Amino acid sequence: MSSKAKTIIITGATGGVGKGIAIACGEAGWNVWIAARREFEGSQVAYEVDAAGGKGQFVFCDVGIPASVDNMLKQVTSGSHHIDGIVHNATSHLSPVPKRLHELTLEEMQSHIDVALGALHALASLGHQALKQTRGSFLTLTSEAGFEGKAYLPAYAAVKGAQRGFIKSLAREWGRDEIRVNAIAPLAMTPAMQRYFENEPVHSQQIIQRIPLGRLGDPVEDIGRAARFLLSDDARYITGHTLMVDGGSCPAI
Repeated sequence: MSSKAKTIIITGATGGVGKGIAIACGEAGWNVWIAARREFEGSQVAYEVDAAGGKGQFVFCDVGIPASVDNMLKQVTSGSHHIDGIVHNATSHLSPVPKRLHELTLEEMQSHIDVALGALHALASLGHQALKQTRGSFLTLTSEAGFEGKAYLPAYAAVKGAQRGFIKSLAREWGRDEIRVNAIAPLAMTPAMQRYFENEPVHSQQIIQRIPLGRLGDPVEDIGRAARFLLSDDARYITGHTLMVDGGSCPAI
């Protein structure tokens, strides 16, 4: 990385891809705020960021509640802390739960909307001035589901597709402020994916077979470092882009 040490906020980084991004940013010596609801798990990730060479800190945030997002941002910026990047990684707890469309309730759909889109709006609108001061970067985690759809995951696919439209629009709006806005669509071996592979070995093999590189990505080395690149000064002329970090699984952009 050609960048100086940056201060990054990552939502929902208590495990999986979010944790991988946090550790990868720690490898660069960056300051990483773990914005999540679970303090114990978040503090553990902060410790791993420290071990990787950065400075990790936990800050409570329920991203589905705008007031909580506002309080989190104020806590991070208190004491003259600046913000160089915001990463929205958090998803609804219902995201991996398969359901047919006719089984999906409005309350369940709203949960997806609150965390994927409501939180995205809150983080962007409330974090804009801080990012403008540093000419920073805004990054969201979308999914190949937002490109090609997923049977039995209609709500998840819908909000992930909407996130792509959001970041492309925001990139155009924030370009004048020299704030870059991007997304990545990852495919990684997370703890949740590991459990799925153990329970569904036949379908799991089908997933691997459609990946040209023949494996799922590592949350730190494959996903985290790609995210770190988009947050760094090395990507200073990239905005409005969704980077597929999936081993070639979904060829459509």
